[in-house]
Amino acid sequence: MEYYSDECDMPVSPNAQYFNSSVMSFCILGVLELEIPFDDSQSLTLLKNVFLPINPRFSSIMVGDRNGVQKWKRVEVKLEDHIKVPSFPAGLSPELYDKYFNDYLSKISLDQFPQNKPLWEVHVLKYATSNAAGHIIFKLHHALGDGFSLMGALLSCLQRADNPSLPLTFPSRESSSTRDGKNNGILGGLGRVFTGVADTVLDFGSIFVKDGQTPIRSGEDGAEFRPNVITTLTFSLDRVKQIKAKLGVTINDVITGVIFLGTRLYMQQSSSTKDDHNEQQGNTNATALVVLNTRALGGYKTIEEMVQTKSEMPWGNHFTFLHVSIPKLSGGATNDQANLNPLRFVKEAHRIIKRKRNSAVVYLTGWMLEILRKFGGPEVAAQYFYNTMKNSSIAMSNLIGPVEKMALAKHPIKGLYFTFIGSPESLAITIMSYIGELRITIRMEKGFIDPKKFNSCIQKAFDMIFKAAVQNTLPPNS
Repeated sequence: MEYYSDECDMPVSPNAQYFNSSVMSFCILGVLELEIPFDDSQSLTLLKNVFLPINPRFSSIMVGDRNGVQKWKRVEVKLEDHIKVPSFPAGLSPELYDKYFNDYLSKISLDQFPQNKPLWEVHVLKYATSNAAGHIIFKLHHALGDGFSLMGALLSCLQRADNPSLPLTFPSRESSSTRDGKNNGILGGLGRVFTGVADTVLDFGSIFVKDGQTPIRSGEDGAEFRPNVITTLTFSLDRVKQIKAKLGVTINDVITGVIFLGTRLYMQQSSSTKDDHNEQQGNTNATALVVLNTRALGGYKTIEEMVQTKSEMPWGNHFTFLHVSIPKLSGGATNDQANLNPLRFVKEAHRIIKRKRNSAVVYLTGWMLEILRKFGGPEVAAQYFYNTMKNSSIAMSNLIGPVEKMALAKHPIKGLYFTFIGSPESLAITIMSYIGELRITIRMEKGFIDPKKFNSCIQKAFDMIFKAAVQNTLPPNS
């Protein structure tokens, strides 16, 4: 089946050039977990009539002119080349199909897109695992758009399961309920300005810091080409909101604090079996690279609104990143957790991220990339971008999902999660909400990070924070 449109070529944005360069190839995997087996006879029709019309980039390839300027060029799309239906042995148990699914997910995360075809694929897995009756995986190159754009595109293919005629709704944008003594006078305003300047100076210097080798960072070249393991954890959004209400912070603060504490617990456990020198690696400096959407968020917009020329939430790659130092365990890397205050990690996450947002470094980062691109070219800027990610220990990103259950062509969606691939960190963590749950997806370097131990530490961190915040069971002397 062929699909073609003769729309004019479009310029490729600088960020899209960075993501699809000789330095890196950065993609997003979006996974839909189905409640019932999928009828793949509808696949080609859905792609032609629903997916391709979303944006011309889905029918385009990146080409360069004689001056090296990159453009999106419309091409014929042979849909059969973009839909993959793997074949596994028949008659196995859901637990055995779990392994086949996980191995397949890891495999396609390492496969590179051919540059002579549009940069997307859809994988239909029709085998029931312990989590779902089947899976649909969207593999989308980050050059097509950022997570906000691509998730908006994906959601536009779905409908509400209860009533397809009604639109999906999303949680309202939250802000911390904490009031830190707002000072609206002139002196208060000047204080915030000077504080912002000082924060900017400190934060801009942190961009150039390189983390050392630790239990969560191998530091080896080419980590993006090594096999990985992708796992998920699910937390009740109601329980997260209980912690949020008790501490007067945001949901993002809570889940970031959980990840930070769980990461430190893992680093501690991975180091404690070795000598005293290695044990201190549990408290070694470690940096999280937190991706920050620069749009004025208020929920997803329709594709028609996103592609408008002066859209408030435009299609494309509109983001920056924050360098956040992971708080250390108090008292050093010790196995004695009796006196550990887990709430400190949530409060530190709240304080640090709030301060980072007050800093102009988020704009300076974009400015620096643009300077490098203008004077050195896209490849030089891409190399800087790559090094920034490689020098950090964790990459983190989050997206907001709908409140209602969705369906794809009348197939209810049981679960939804995403991760990004092609980045050089040993550890990447993404978070997404969907119908009352928070799904944490953890991509880790296979053979370097222990997935069971790491997941256990994240779960333990959540339990510790919930217990301390909601049940008021802080340890003594905390």
